[in-house]
Amino acid sequence: MNILGQLKYQLWAVIWAIVVVILCSIRMPAGNGTGFFFEGFDKFAHMGFFYVLTILLFYGKIRHQHNYSFRSLTIFKIILITAALGAGIEMLQWKFFNYRSAEWWDFGCDMIGVFMGVFSYILLHKSNYNEKSSN
Repeated sequence: MNILGQLKYQLWAVIWAIVVVILCSIRMPAGNGTGFFFEGFDKFAHMGFFYVLTILLFYGKIRHQHNYSFRSLTIFKIILITAALGAGIEMLQWKFFNYRSAEWWDFGCDMIGVFMGVFSYILLHKSNYNEKSSN
């Protein structure tokens, strides 16, 4: 299957990735340094953005495979893709958006969100596998 045929299953993940890049690139309202809604909101948002992205990537892969089989290579690829996106966003903030700051903590929170998504996938896979094997 060609790359465009495979990408159709990842449409929601691609749309979400674009939304994440836009949200991480826009100018935020000036505050007193405590965060948009509360202190640490930015970090919480990074975790949430990348958790949702990871889940959408797994969802697209499951739809592409037409089954819920567990593959370590899929997990590795998703971690690499999301890490590249997170690092890319921080590089954009560092080099191009002088109104945003690049932070290692943001990237760390991105990866925490990714690993939360991976954990969810593994947990659901294990649950699905145990359910099928008990029937």
